[in-house]
Amino acid sequence: MESLTLTALLSKSAKNFPNRRAISLSGKLDLTHAQLQQIVDHAASLLISAGISPGDVVALTFPNTIEYVVMFLAVIRCRATAAPLNQAYTAEEFEFYLSDSESKLLIMPQEPIVPAQTAASKLKIPHVTSTLDFQSKRVTLSTVSESLPDAVDEVVNDSSDVALFLHTSGTTSRPKGVPLTQLNLASSVLNIKSVYKLTESDSTVIVLPLFHVHGLLAGLLSSLVAGAAVTLPATGRFSASTFWKDMVSYNATWYTAVPTVHQILLDRHVSKPEPAYPKLRFIRSCSASLAPVIMDRLEEAFGAPVLEAYAMTEAAHLMASNPLPEDGPHKPGSVGRPIGQDMTILNENGVAQPVGVSGEVCIRGLNVTMGYKNNPEGNKAAYQYGWFHTGDIGFLDEDGYLHLVGRIKELINRGGEKISPLEVDAVLLSHPDIAQAVAFGVPDEKYGEEVRNHCAEAKLILCACEFLFHGPT
Repeated sequence: MESLTLTALLSKSAKNFPNRRAISLSGKLDLTHAQLQQIVDHAASLLISAGISPGDVVALTFPNTIEYVVMFLAVIRCRATAAPLNQAYTAEEFEFYLSDSESKLLIMPQEPIVPAQTAASKLKIPHVTSTLDFQSKRVTLSTVSESLPDAVDEVVNDSSDVALFLHTSGTTSRPKGVPLTQLNLASSVLNIKSVYKLTESDSTVIVLPLFHVHGLLAGLLSSLVAGAAVTLPATGRFSASTFWKDMVSYNATWYTAVPTVHQILLDRHVSKPEPAYPKLRFIRSCSASLAPVIMDRLEEAFGAPVLEAYAMTEAAHLMASNPLPEDGPHKPGSVGRPIGQDMTILNENGVAQPVGVSGEVCIRGLNVTMGYKNNPEGNKAAYQYGWFHTGDIGFLDEDGYLHLVGRIKELINRGGEKISPLEVDAVLLSHPDIAQAVAFGVPDEKYGEEVRNHCAEAKLILCACEFLFHGPT
């Protein structure tokens, strides 16, 4: 198992499904798995010609484009580390992330991203642009005229190669650098592929940005490893007005998104329903809590089971998920069962808690990062008693399903009573006149903290405290 690499899995997929569609830019370009592999290998040779060596960090800042996918895969193919960055960052943010990752090169689209250029120039980091020629099906780098012939053929990827470097802010002020190896990524995509039974017959439309693990691992890489197909929106980003058209045109069988996107699609379904919706195997929700009432509305509107999952950057995304209907019930309010890793609930003394008792969710497995970069204090806090500590509070039920209560630092301490903001939100959202709700704690002289809530409503606004403790007013 520990000899696994993501690049080997992708190569195997290209050999097993050479002529099946791998990736499309909606309405403009389709590439098979074999074509994608050839383009990636050529791009990797260009990077080697540009002086990129194993272990170098290469930053990428793109919309969701074919060029981004190709260059990301090319970076890890030549044993370098890909560091995707949000193209909406300010120059100051780019400067921090480029510096903290110790990037040796920045790759951007042909259309300039000025703040990124400004930051890279200030740090004296070379920056190049990448373009895909749709006719020749080859990418070019602006400063590299020719690649070293077959240079990539001599490169052998190793499971210990750090393939991906991301930052996670969590509940601390300074973002923590998270290195993920080829083994971490390979383990995660196999877990995703397994729990959702992804095959070469599946197809999805990428909804989320590919600079986060949700879209990158769950949407893109798990599909490619399965021999399945992904479609990128023509504009490089999610649009509710074109989403279902793309889903129908490319015979999509599933999609994954955050609750905010699900809510956008539900709102559009009410205001401007599509003439027809595709027959989906499942809908996946992750990265934030999905209220049970929203799950019910999604299933009713789109006719597919909604599977809520639990993930974090440090676990190379997936940690737990509700199963497909044939493998067990999917429980509203639960993020499902652990997938491909060990999970336990520990109290503050490192003692495992029994069924139904809340504590900190802790994990260990081949998908979990070995530690934060240059952050001994963060590592000391995160790795205790032989487990990685997520900072989330939850409990396991009698069926092994995980129920999250909240973040340790987000629990509201009202006169000694620990209140979960997630539970407050769920109660509020059960009211038919409330569309969105966010609970939070505020200082209070009597109780120490008190519950307050912002509600986006159809007809009225309710205060969370009054609604929970005294009923609706």
